[in-house]
Amino acid sequence: MKTVLPLVGLLLCPLAGIAADASSPARPYFAANCFNCHGSEGKAVSAIPTIAGRDKGYLEETLKAFKAGTKQATIMTQLAKGYTDEELAILADYFSRQR
Repeated sequence: MKTVLPLVGLLLCPLAGIAADASSPARPYFAANCFNCHGSEGKAVSAIPTIAGRDKGYLEETLKAFKAGTKQATIMTQLAKGYTDEELAILADYFSRQR
């Protein structure tokens, strides 16, 4: 029983981040990596581009281009390689919905 409770807690952790508002998608845990440069929820306050509210298709295409190395950037070409295409699509969807 002592080992079952921590396992149940680990299984329920992803549910803790789900927003009560169905129109607002749950933040993927790996989106927090983007906040370092692109600001909270993708709303940059520096020379780094704001990605919140951008077109989903544009974001996904750009992220995949960084991953493939066909679009160059200081660090994005390396960071994008750490994500699967599905994760890049999730990020594009999430940030396109931010306002």
